[in-house]
Amino acid sequence: MTRRLAVVCSLGTLFLAGIIASPNIARASSASRQEAATSKTCDRECLNGFVDRYLDAVVAHDPSRLPVTKFVKFTENGQQLVLGDGFWRSATGRGTYKFYVDDPEAGEVGFEGTMQEAGANNGSDPVILALRLKIEDRQISEVETIVARGQFAQGGAKNLEKLSGPRPAFLEDIPPAERVSRLDLIKTANKYFSGMQQDDGKGDYSFFADDCNRLENGMQTTNNLAPMPGLTASGTPRPAPSAKYDPADKPTMYSSGWSCRDQFRSGLLHFVTRIRDRRYPIVDQERGIVFSFTFFDHSAGGTRNFQTPDGRAITAGPTTPFTWEIAEIFKVRKGQLHEIEAVLTQSPYGMGSGWSGWEESRSDQPQW
Repeated sequence: MTRRLAVVCSLGTLFLAGIIASPNIARASSASRQEAATSKTCDRECLNGFVDRYLDAVVAHDPSRLPVTKFVKFTENGQQLVLGDGFWRSATGRGTYKFYVDDPEAGEVGFEGTMQEAGANNGSDPVILALRLKIEDRQISEVETIVARGQFAQGGAKNLEKLSGPRPAFLEDIPPAERVSRLDLIKTANKYFSGMQQDDGKGDYSFFADDCNRLENGMQTTNNLAPMPGLTASGTPRPAPSAKYDPADKPTMYSSGWSCRDQFRSGLLHFVTRIRDRRYPIVDQERGIVFSFTFFDHSAGGTRNFQTPDGRAITAGPTTPFTWEIAEIFKVRKGQLHEIEAVLTQSPYGMGSGWSGWEESRSDQPQW
């Protein structure tokens, strides 16, 4: 027993002596682990590179060009498809408008941009694409897309390409001393949805900055005095927007000429019955950007009847049940919204995103 103990002690002494004599062994092991972890992370340049590779593969109609996980999941306009189906078959080219939102911490990247799709007579039509990619171990594991088509989106795509790139405020870094947590950024963005849902014009809308502006499918829908394209529900041209919200004018529709805050103060957005399945997968803390996905339900029927803040009875909104599927991007600074940009397409009423459970897809509570 004594001899066995002596041998064990001797071996232990030799082991310790080896470590003491070669301290770099532990350091090398730690460095190797760190290098391995670093090789799997994806910074801004890496994330944006995955977006470009994805879009190039779409135009080439060849998903085999992409490094994807075994169980990669792909949705287009809320419908789960096989990667390579849907817009992959009809895309003809990339556009010039490119807006990347990077979240290296989550390994996710969002993108809004213009694309070209096969049109009539062998032509191409412009579309607007919202894209979310999740990157794991330098492979794509999730792909979520919204493709906005039609006259509204075509005109908006041309407007976006005139801008050449995102509005400068989106690209400005937030000074380090002003940066807040991911949760705080999401909470500010969520005030927009909560304020719009069954808006009564009586809420606290101080979360809007004075310079807040919004684009929807490339069309400026705040602070814009240009007539909006299309016709009213009665088939007549849309009237020129009013320049400023004034309750004394007794408006019956909100105006694209009003500010973000005044549109909410009017209470004329009440017909947006429910804003649900609120997901916030991409947050860029350095730039104060939140990239969200959600659905706007308009339940029609009796929900079209409501009162303005001054007590007037109004009937407004779609006459039949209607849902928008939306990707919405917010610029947040000092607890206020400065820029808003959305890509939206009509979906079957009440449809889910394909990324949430049934209860979550029905809920108007944010998914942190």
